[in-house]
Parts: sequence; C-alpha cells; structure tokens
Amino acid sequence: MHWLPDLVFLDTETTGGAHLYDRLTEVALVKIENGEITTAWETLINPGIPIPRQITGLTGISDEMVKDKPAFDEIAGDLYSYLEGAVMVAHNARFDHGFLKAEYKRMGGTLRIKTLCTVKLSRKLYPDVQGHSLDAIMKRFGLTTNARHRAMGDVQLMLDFLEAAKNDLGSVKVLEAINLQLKGPTLPAGIDDSFMKEIQDVPGVYLFYDDSNLPLYIGKSIKLKTRVLNHFASDHVTATEMELAQKIKRVEWKETAGELGALLLEAKLIKSMQPIYNRLLRNHKKLYAIQMSERLNDLPWLRVITLDDIDPTELEFLYGIFKTKKAAKDLLFKLAKEFHLCRRVLGLEKGKGKCFAHQVGKCTGVCVGTEKHDLHHLRLRNALITHKLKAWPYEGKVGIKELNHETNKNELHVFEQWCYLDTVDSDADLDESVNTKYEKKFDLDFYRLIQKSLINGYEVMKLENTRKNII
Repeated sequence: MHWLPDLVFLDTETTGGAHLYDRLTEVALVKIENGEITTAWETLINPGIPIPRQITGLTGISDEMVKDKPAFDEIAGDLYSYLEGAVMVAHNARFDHGFLKAEYKRMGGTLRIKTLCTVKLSRKLYPDVQGHSLDAIMKRFGLTTNARHRAMGDVQLMLDFLEAAKNDLGSVKVLEAINLQLKGPTLPAGIDDSFMKEIQDVPGVYLFYDDSNLPLYIGKSIKLKTRVLNHFASDHVTATEMELAQKIKRVEWKETAGELGALLLEAKLIKSMQPIYNRLLRNHKKLYAIQMSERLNDLPWLRVITLDDIDPTELEFLYGIFKTKKAAKDLLFKLAKEFHLCRRVLGLEKGKGKCFAHQVGKCTGVCVGTEKHDLHHLRLRNALITHKLKAWPYEGKVGIKELNHETNKNELHVFEQWCYLDTVDSDADLDESVNTKYEKKFDLDFYRLIQKSLINGYEVMKLENTRKNII
C-alpha cells in the first residue's frame, strides 16, 4: 500500500441501523502511515443491549460472544488515539461515522474527523457500473473473504478494492479521486457564502435561487448544513445535479422543529413557488375519484369525478385517488369482472335491459331483475371497500406538536379535514389560527403526509378556542 496517503480504514458492526438507539458490537481498523501499515486493531464491544437474532445471523456476533467484552467507554480512548487527526475511510462512511459520533456523544465528547467514503469513490471511478456495495465490488473484481460482515474482514475488502482499482485504472487516477473527495464541497464562484456562518445541522428547508432570483430548487433535511453542502460536492452523481449546482447564486434556509415540519414546509413552498428543478410535490393538474350514489334508483351508481372542487368533508363518500380518468375506469372494469358486477348499473356500459356481461354469464342479473338492487349495491360497496377514502377522524381542527430537544424549537402543525392549515410557534399565533376560517382545498400530498403522521404515532391535540399554553 506504499502508494496510498496516510489513512485509517475502519469498519463497525452494530445491533441495527439507527445510531440513536442501536449500539456498536465490533470495531476494526488498519492505519497506513508513509505508505506502510503501522496498526491493525480490532475489538468486540459489549453493546449493553441484546443483539437481534437477524443481526447475529448476518454478522455471527452473538450475545454470548460479547458478554465479557469491554463497553465502548472502555475502548474509546484507544480508538480515539488512532483516529485523532486522521482521515477515516469506511464503506458508506456516513453510517460508521454516525455511530462513532453517537457513542462519543453519549460520553459527553465530540468526534471531529475527516471521512472518505469508498462507496462514493467507487461511483467516481466507475460511473457506468451499477452496484457499489462491498458484495458488488467483490463480484466485480473477484475478491474473496472468509469474514464478510465482520469488521476486520470488511476493512480488508476495502484495501483489496483500492489495490484492484489501482491495478485497473492506475494509481494516479485513484489518488485524484481520493483527493477530490477529501477536498470536499466548495461553493460555486459568485455565490454569497454568508449563509454558511449561520446555517446549522438542524431540521428545516433550504431554497436555491438563480441570478435572476427565481427559485431553482427547494429541499428539506433533518441536517440542513450537511445536506446543502452535499449539493456542492465535487462527486455529483448526475448531470442534473452538476447543472443545478452551477446555477445556484443564492441560498435561503428555514429551520423547523422536526422532520414533519420540514416535510410540510417543503411541500407548501414547492406548490406556491414552483421551482424548476422540483419534479415531485408540484400541484397535480387533475385528480380523479369514484363517487358512489347512495340511492338505488339513481343510475348509474358510479361516476368518475375530478377532485378540483370537492369539499374535503365529502372524502369519506369517495373511492380511490387517480391521476387519470382512465386509471379509475380500469379499476372499475377489473372489479366488475372479478365480482360479477353489472357494467350497466355501474355506468361502464350504455343501453337498457340485459347487459352484455349477463349474456355471457359474467353478471348476476341485476339489470334484468334476477338479483335485487340492494344486494347488488351491497356487493358493489364491498368490492370498493379497500379503495374507500378515510373520513376525518376528529371534530374540527387538531394540532400535532413537534419539540426539538436539542434546539428547544417548538412548533404546532394545525390540520382540519385532511388539509394542512398552518404551523405556529406561539400561543398568540395558535389562538389566531384556531379562530381563522381557512379555505380548505384537497391536496393529495398533504393528505398522504397527514395520514402517515397519524400512523407514525404523533400526539394529536384537539384545539379549542379557550385552549392556552400549548406552545
């Protein structure tokens, strides 16, 4: 490895994928100095929590193996001595770096090191190749190991990958890619970098503008500064990302209390500002739903309608949300065939009397009186039940509260009838919001966001005119 600069190749094994809850079970590293391996160090770690069965199946590390091993705080000093002032190389470096930072943070310390990601390096060196996992790299270069998913085994695979890439492309090209990644993000010429002194790694939304002050792109992140800087990284994956980075002349950012607030604000701003590089979350041109008549004599029983002028309070009487009228009709034809429903009473076939499906034995005869209308109507309702839109489960307005314990930012998101109304951060603003009569218009993206929020267990608060001291 004499051609490599000073680097520390590191890999970790963990109890799971969430560094806020999961813990390290193993760390291994190889340190290269002056082109020579000076340190090879590894240790199992007692995570203090049970190792899930599926993780043991993947790594081979069991509770029994780590029960007498040191806890992280017992090896933290040795590990830090190897990492201090070094560049840490890892495959998907964000994962390993995140776990190490979380472990040191629990001890009251801070880990600040440069990282080099071999996933990004592989993408840079082999842009036309699909798959940059360690397994894909092993297959690409014919690499082998007896210790896959063990820390030292994966460290050795990273070293073998760089050696194989050097033999394939030459050391100059590999070193250029390494130096380019280590150089990190640089702001384009002409952009005012004053925002960099203020922006933090907090949840929120960022806005990019061009030199005409037109919005180019709006995004969200739970770590704003990191996400914004990623846009200016030198290893852009697509031509679109590179083009966008070159056009940005001004950056704005807005902090939120959490991820839900960022999602809501991002959707709201995209719909109102229509930035040219945002493809998703724009206003849909038209949306369709199926409306079912509740009266048996009101034929046809089904109509495909647009949602443009639908009152959100009527959603519970509608079925499905479709981007085209054809998609709605296709579903009805499928259900008619599957449940032997009459296309004529459904509105899929014109005419009177016996429908064509009855002639070929595919309709139970409601069109000719051999099946009662109320029974057929009930079968139709059952056929559509999985596509029924949900009724708003509350009376009036409700709020979902978000509190960021690290920044102490507190927000309350206000909803009614599946519509997003407002976000407030004071009791005075909440009082005004509760007493404001909003124009409620159905929006598919907000409908889905609100549903997901309720499923994910956010606390829902009923809002009343007399309620105080919520924020």
